[in-house]
Amino acid sequence: MPYRVDLASQVEEALVELPERGRSEVMELIATALVRRESWPAPGGWDAATLFGPRSWITFAAYLDGIDLLDVGWTG
Repeated sequence: MPYRVDLASQVEEALVELPERGRSEVMELIATALVRRESWPAPGGWDAATLFGPRSWITFAAYLDGIDLLDVGWTG
């Protein structure tokens, strides 16, 4: 089943500003979140969850058909 991923405007800006290595790590973390539905908060957008990678993080809200990325970061 395909899922949608919506990006908040600050997420779009952050991804553009990240170096390729950071952007790649964040995108891998987004892919991980999509396949690990057990990590999703309750659908509806009222709750959020944060997943951490080796040097990155994403914060997202969940809906029945996908996730909305609220914040991303990379510490590299």
